[in-house]
Amino acid sequence: MAIIKVIEIMSSSTKSWEDAAQHAIQEASKTLHNIRSLYVKEHSAVVDTKNAIKEYRITANLSFEVETPEKNVSKKG
Repeated sequence: MAIIKVIEIMSSSTKSWEDAAQHAIQEASKTLHNIRSLYVKEHSAVVDTKNAIKEYRITANLSFEVETPEKNVSKKG
C-alpha cells in the first residue's frame, strides 16, 4: 500500500499562474520523488504602479509517494 504525503508550497512567476505551478513542481522534484499531484489552493498577484501584474503567485498542496524500504528492495530486484 502506498503512503502519500502532502506538503504546502508557494511559488511565483513573472509569466502566469500556470508557469508558477510548473516552477513549483520543477523545484520540488529536485529533492522529492514520486510526485503525484499539485492542488492550487490560492492565486495572488503583485501589481506594479502602472496597474499591470508583475508577479503571479500560488500557494499549493503537493502530494508525493513516500519511499518505503519494501519499495526500494523491489526496485533493485
